Amino acid sequence: MSAFGESGTTTAGQTAGRTAGPSRRERDMADRTPTPRDAEGTSRTSEGTSRAPEGTSRDGDGIKTFPFPVDRSLSGVGMQVGRMDPDRTWHPDVPLERVHRIDFHVVMLFGGGPVTHMIDFAEYEASDGDVLWIRPGQVHRFSRTAGYRGTVLTMQPGFLPRATVEATGLYRYDLPPLLRPDTAQLAALRNSLDQLEREYTDTETLPLSLHTAVLRHSLTAFLLRLAHLAAGTAEAERRRADTTFTRFRDAVEKGFAANHSVSAYADALGYSRRTLVRAVRAATGETPKGFIDKRVVLEAKRLLAHTDMPIGRVGAAVGFPDAANFSKFFHLHAGVTPVGFRAELR
Repeated sequence: MSAFGESGTTTAGQTAGRTAGPSRRERDMADRTPTPRDAEGTSRTSEGTSRAPEGTSRDGDGIKTFPFPVDRSLSGVGMQVGRMDPDRTWHPDVPLERVHRIDFHVVMLFGGGPVTHMIDFAEYEASDGDVLWIRPGQVHRFSRTAGYRGTVLTMQPGFLPRATVEATGLYRYDLPPLLRPDTAQLAALRNSLDQLEREYTDTETLPLSLHTAVLRHSLTAFLLRLAHLAAGTAEAERRRADTTFTRFRDAVEKGFAANHSVSAYADALGYSRRTLVRAVRAATGETPKGFIDKRVVLEAKRLLAHTDMPIGRVGAAVGFPDAANFSKFFHLHAGVTPVGFRAELR
């Protein structure tokens, strides 16, 4: 995760209007050249032990989490918005160009590029007018930070009321992180973000309680536009409307660590296997088994990247009590062994 510092009070106004960019470019991290980095974002002592940057916490699975940096927000509110440029001050304790994880939302509206950003082990190329939306718990990594230009918004979970969270789809992890608005959508997003930044930097004209309330309203307006964009494609609309797939997706998210059986999910949800296959294929283009396996592999990659758990324990955590079976499964789907994957990130 990364924590973001303040970068000044200039507005985010950019020239509006663009044509939609090319499709997302995705490559699995197994194809990357290994780099000599500590994937947990920790510093190393002379004895070789890991020391977490100050302000991080460790979850029950051993993954270190970088929290939202409230102390770097104007007036201590639960959000930040500012410019991305070569002079930006990023949080000094966060290894931005290494794989890391956050517990807050990050939205980057680009005014330049291209840059390549890794989110959950897939790479996305973002250019002028593109939007990257990184949600809490997702692992990610910057490329060269000097190439990031535009406006960045960060938001602490809990800053907005539950009704707004639901309306804006803040935790719709099934939606793509990379968004490419058309000319009219981009102009509206930039205008909305400009207004939000003006309200954020205006700390003098209202008492803190009203200032915070205005920020919540302005932020909601921006996020509603962003959510509409994220759900605007036909595929996203099908996912939203298809109750069968939605229930299956939610069940997999809750049970993937122990249940890899398509038939078991179908029985638990009250569907025939055939009905489930049709629904999942229509929403994702893949089989239910493929959907389950991808989720299992993603969790295994997260644990391999962000913990020092033995390979056998990682396997057990994702439903493989036998380490050899886990290694075969991981190699089949990731193209590299668990040991090799971890070594590439260290």
